[in-house]
Amino acid sequence: MIDAEELVGEEWAEWYRLTPVQRWLESEKLWQTYLALGGSLDPEPDTQSPFFDARAPRPRPAHGR
Repeated sequence: MIDAEELVGEEWAEWYRLTPVQRWLESEKLWQTYLALGGSLDPEPDTQSPFFDARAPRPRPAHGR
């Protein structure tokens, strides 16, 4: 019998063993960390879109990136 660790590694195998509810709760923790570190939920502008307006006001990145 093949162990999940052999196929995907220990960390992913641990993730796959979680129930969907447990995965959801762990994902919430990851989002909280992402936002605490300065991440943003705002979408990046799509410069390839025909509706893109380079002159439109947009919030500046928090860290100048």
